[in-house]
Amino acid sequence: MILVGILALGIWFGGRAFGVDRRARALMLGLLFVAVLALQVALPDGHPFREATGGEPGLWLLLAGIAGVIYLYRAVLMRVRARAGTDVPVEAPRSEGFSEAELERYARHIVLREIGGAGQTRLREARVLVIGAGGLGSPALLYLGAAGVGTLGVIDDDTVANANLQRQVIHRDRAIGMPKVFSAQEAIRALNPWVAVRPYNRRLTEQIAADLLADYDLVLDGSDNFETRHLVNRACVMAGKPLVSGALSQWEGQVSVFDPARGAPCYACIFPAAPAAGLAPSCAEAGVLGPLPGVVGSMMAVETVKLIAEAGTVLRGQMLIYDALEGETRRIAVARRGGCPVCGAF
Repeated sequence: MILVGILALGIWFGGRAFGVDRRARALMLGLLFVAVLALQVALPDGHPFREATGGEPGLWLLLAGIAGVIYLYRAVLMRVRARAGTDVPVEAPRSEGFSEAELERYARHIVLREIGGAGQTRLREARVLVIGAGGLGSPALLYLGAAGVGTLGVIDDDTVANANLQRQVIHRDRAIGMPKVFSAQEAIRALNPWVAVRPYNRRLTEQIAADLLADYDLVLDGSDNFETRHLVNRACVMAGKPLVSGALSQWEGQVSVFDPARGAPCYACIFPAAPAAGLAPSCAEAGVLGPLPGVVGSMMAVETVKLIAEAGTVLRGQMLIYDALEGETRRIAVARRGGCPVCGAF
């Protein structure tokens, strides 16, 4: 059995060193188990290999049973957590005012003239929905949680993969295979226990968008596909809620606040249709600079804090474009489009 144990450790940790996905390593361990069990059954009593790996198949069947029970327990636990995160969000307990620890934590905000105690209180009472817990959602969620936004909702149906960790900084290596919303929830709770996190482990659809948005003050869109972006935009326009939107492409990112209820254009005014196939490749296809989502996601968090605290001038009717390769930032004006099918009636 020592030989099999050494092989198993080599597969797991050696594969990890070479960047092999957790699921692939688990599959390789499963194949190793099947091979050993088959040899236990096929080889005669007293065979050196059979003796070296336990001597009887019963021991391996027992181990398989234990592993199966653990797997089923984890699967049931994930299902329960997913249902709780989707249907029954849990609110963090709130006191009447800020505790001494909170006052100390948010002191650098409170001394800012543009935020102050009133702005920090608005942050505490705010509810922000973040679409996606990936490259853009990761830094935005961390900074909004650190800033003391009282309730953060996050919706994503994806799980953490090894290839995400180059840029999705809210997740950790041990979270590979875990739903992103629960990984994000864990990280935010560790960062700020006074923030209520509502994880929705599912895909945003037309059927749930309106009801979901109804419980939030504004939306931050960190999704990575045009279908979801247009869906979020339509839902925000119908609800009259601001949409902080960001996008990435290799070395460049952009941020804007779409808010037609207050005179700004909506997303469809600027991007009325998805680009032709091949013109906007995904990060997996075209690549993306690791720190770039951190820069753009942090800008989105800044705009969100300004909106909530009513500080400064937000990017309504403006798009901020950051070119990391050339080290340039530029801002362009964007306007509502006459006859826009999404916001034209508002």
